[in-house]
Amino acid sequence: MSTPPSDAALAFWITAPGRGEIRAETLAPPGDGEVLVETLYSGVSRGTESLVFTGRVPPSEYERMRAPFQAGDFPAPVKYGYASVGRVVEGPAALRGRIVFCLHPHQTRYVVPADAVHPLPDGTPPGRAVLAANVETAVNGLWDAAPAVGDRIAVVGAGTVGCLVAWLAARIPGARVELIDIDPDKRTAADALGVRFAGPDTASADADVVVHASGTPAGLGTALALAGFEAKVVELSWYGDRPVDAPLGGAFHSRRLALVSSQVGSVAAKQRARWDARRRMTLALELLADPRLDALISGESRFDELPALLPRLAAGTAGVLCHRLRYT
Repeated sequence: MSTPPSDAALAFWITAPGRGEIRAETLAPPGDGEVLVETLYSGVSRGTESLVFTGRVPPSEYERMRAPFQAGDFPAPVKYGYASVGRVVEGPAALRGRIVFCLHPHQTRYVVPADAVHPLPDGTPPGRAVLAANVETAVNGLWDAAPAVGDRIAVVGAGTVGCLVAWLAARIPGARVELIDIDPDKRTAADALGVRFAGPDTASADADVVVHASGTPAGLGTALALAGFEAKVVELSWYGDRPVDAPLGGAFHSRRLALVSSQVGSVAAKQRARWDARRRMTLALELLADPRLDALISGESRFDELPALLPRLAAGTAGVLCHRLRYT
């Protein structure tokens, strides 16, 4: 295969809700303080990208939901994504040839400021690094949840982020962690990560901390039902423009539950004085050295298959966690 010219690139664009295509783009040459990255892999963040692909970002969130190198505007046409791993082929000597992670849409090559890329640490393979943005979300969510040594921790929703929250929480000394999902096949991922799996009907009650990441109103109901007296329920799901019925009657008030949101766009308040987004991303990439996390890559396709693939992922195909794209 011939080497493409340095100013040529192919990018995935959402052209209308539910439809996408790959378009050719011409890149400006990298200037001082910029890098040209040749993509090796990218990851499809199924929850958020499905909402973007189907045009379900509410107008009130158009600006807040912009990805760092998004082009176009919601609902479409828009170039969206934030899990890219590639090799720096042009740029400062210290970065040239390095494998890096970048919060960039799905594209074969791109030019970004040098401080927008994060070199992979030794021990984190490029194919696994597509999980970095999801790990960052899980870290932030666990900071917001603030579990303590020995806590009973319930994580409702065994998608990629939920699995990562449970995996991180299981490292807390004495913690008893349950990963809860309606899909019994998710037990495979739970077993690989070393955490207990349960269905909603068999999950343990009276949790000290509950993290909800299923993206469904029913999952939120399960999360509230599992919380013990004065427990905290952290909502990591984002529903787009869908109204959500939350069961706030019953014992919600008598158990004095706290329902709080978590969103990765801001560093969790308890860490914000000392941490910024770059330090948080560095931590996420270091955590990806654990080979057990390969269990969260549920499939792989070529980049050029994305226009046909994304409608299937957005339709809620069972068993999908992080779907990886490879670029050749």
